[in-house]
Amino acid sequence: MQELVFRPRVAELLWNTTRLALGTVVVCGVLGVGAAWLVERSNVPFRRAWHVLLVAPLAVPAFVNSYAWISLLPGVDTYAGALLVVSLSYFPFVYLPVAAAFRGLDPALEDTARGLGLSSWSVFLRVQLPQLRVALLGGSLLVALHLLAEFGALQMLRYPTFTTAIYDQYRATFNGPGATMLAGVLVLLCLVLLLAEIRLRGRRGYARTGRGASRPPRPVVLGGLTVPALAGLAAVVVLALAVPLGSLAYWMVAGASTAFDAGALATTTGTTLGLAAVAAAVTVAMALPTGWLAVRARGRVSTLLERATYLGSSVPGIVVALALVTLSIRATPWLYQTVPVLLAAYAILFLPRAIVTVRAAVEQSPRLYDDVAASLGSSAPDRLRRVTLPLLAPGIGAGAALVFLAVVTELTATLLLAPTGTTTLATAFWSASSALEWGAAAPYAVVMVLLSAPATVLLSRDARRGLTT
Repeated sequence: MQELVFRPRVAELLWNTTRLALGTVVVCGVLGVGAAWLVERSNVPFRRAWHVLLVAPLAVPAFVNSYAWISLLPGVDTYAGALLVVSLSYFPFVYLPVAAAFRGLDPALEDTARGLGLSSWSVFLRVQLPQLRVALLGGSLLVALHLLAEFGALQMLRYPTFTTAIYDQYRATFNGPGATMLAGVLVLLCLVLLLAEIRLRGRRGYARTGRGASRPPRPVVLGGLTVPALAGLAAVVVLALAVPLGSLAYWMVAGASTAFDAGALATTTGTTLGLAAVAAAVTVAMALPTGWLAVRARGRVSTLLERATYLGSSVPGIVVALALVTLSIRATPWLYQTVPVLLAAYAILFLPRAIVTVRAAVEQSPRLYDDVAASLGSSAPDRLRRVTLPLLAPGIGAGAALVFLAVVTELTATLLLAPTGTTTLATAFWSASSALEWGAAAPYAVVMVLLSAPATVLLSRDARRGLTT
């Protein structure tokens, strides 16, 4: 075991993964915080439009973004290229929570600081940034965890990390001990990140003791910096959104291999939608009792059950898939490479997305309605059908939609666990792009982007209400 862990290859992967993770967190932090400040605290023109455009890159999966860049610029397969692509894909994970945190800050503190003679830069460093600490750390943690789990984008850019090495090792040895040891090191890195985020966050409180000011904050007048600010926002949007969408359009129209099988695309889309629908139904069914117990039967057991579901989502998908492969081969070989095992992987990876929305719906559902129905003689199944489920319907629908969209673009676990002959949009895209058939891969990427767009709209809609211009 020690020979598998303490070897030059592991050291090389650790160096590649660590420096890419640190670089990505720094770049995403700068882009996310800077863009959020311009949109939420400055008088930059068209703030609503910029907000939507800065969230829109989430509709483009990272491996599709990587495909766009590598197909147009083959020389981008370097550390700098990998840093560029993943940063452009992940910076909205920092932008969204920081922008929300900006909207929750008390503007009176900033006005007081300016009244004491502090410049806008000093107000940002000494007043705003300390209050953004939790949001910034949370967003950075999401970026780092996504980076550790990323496979498709980095494999396409030929940048070796633990995730790409685990996949290569598995394909070469079919769940050999080397892949298992690499997966163990990757899980350890994830745990280190989780503990580091808790440590850095600390116990300091950031909530206001009073209601604060109800008025909107007074935007900082950029003056002569308006043009550079607009140029910076435009550059980010062009690189993160216009390049991948333009690349897809180019290969759809002018790609040499664009002659794709429309029937195969329709069949693959139908298979993907079917798997996503079943996975959403199964995952929401699992989330219902957990979300209900977390609210209606608060206690250590229910809290432990709820928190345990988050462990699976914090582990890279390739590790979950590898674990299910090992379990199915040794315990239930007849289930290996079957749809139930693939659905189990989806449920493990995406269960928290459903639990969050279901629990929120249960929190907003008055217990009184259920008690009144019981007092009128309604049975438990009847109350569930006529009272509980209708009240929880919005949360159930939102959770199902989140899981559905996540499954549509899931790649790593699907590559390892999909039954023979089963092709999804992500795996079909991966097969064509791996063979350098850029035009043939483009239609599958376009469909994935179109299916991912609704989630982006939902993410930006509520935040957009807080902008006045």
